[in-house]
Amino acid sequence: MFAERIGYIVWFSDWKAARALDKYGSLHYMSRKMNYAVLYMDAETSEDTVRNLQRLPYVRKIERSYRGEIKTEYESNVPDKTRFYGL
Repeated sequence: MFAERIGYIVWFSDWKAARALDKYGSLHYMSRKMNYAVLYMDAETSEDTVRNLQRLPYVRKIERSYRGEIKTEYESNVPDKTRFYGL
């Protein structure tokens, strides 16, 4: 199967230098305006990789993404009233 992956938000100061972040994992998104990148990497090697990323001169801060832990299936006890407002 697939290896478990963890997402990280990497804040950087130099956009051109930050394009090299794909060496450390799967580079999912880079924001030029807000100077951050979303990077996914294997869970087993993530601690070593984060340590190596923090040593880079253009990396300001690294935050862990909790997207995988957020509940995405919602339950509603309120009945759906949209069918009553149809034409």
